[in-house]
Amino acid sequence: MSTRHLTPIGRRQDGFTLLETVFALTILLIVAAGVMPLGLIAVKATENQGHLAARTTEYAQDKLEQLMALAFKDSATDTRVFPAKDTNGSGLTVGGSSNPAAPVALYVDYLDINGNLLKDVNDASTTWMYKRAWSVTSPAGNANLKQITVTAIVRTASQGGIGELPRATVSAWKTLVDPDGAV
Repeated sequence: MSTRHLTPIGRRQDGFTLLETVFALTILLIVAAGVMPLGLIAVKATENQGHLAARTTEYAQDKLEQLMALAFKDSATDTRVFPAKDTNGSGLTVGGSSNPAAPVALYVDYLDINGNLLKDVNDASTTWMYKRAWSVTSPAGNANLKQITVTAIVRTASQGGIGELPRATVSAWKTLVDPDGAV
């Protein structure tokens, strides 16, 4: 014969009651709602200071490489169009400004949101996402040396991000070397 153990009805502990479950879920919802804005801020910061900053650096480096590929005495190549044209540009003529807020006409170009060069500079004033401005300088007394400086900026922050807009500045020196290898 088997023995059965009876427990009083008031002392039964089989699981959670519906009221306990609703109370726990309410607390969890309040905590999650409090932490949610931190996640949104993290996403915005990652997009703006990560992705956009990397792209501005990439675009500044691309322009610098394009200018470095020109001949030292080139004064006509237009690198504001793709492919570059042999006329109507500045080439590596000393001048320009690497300040995107005050660019010089022949020393600035504009890119769309995908990084494609905008063909019409006049139309670019309203549709650009990235701006690249560059300068070419030569130290006093050294006609065989030029410094090329390129600054790229992004027009607007992504997803309403806060803080400074990403910008990147890169610079390189180019020397005139004669065929015999002498500077």
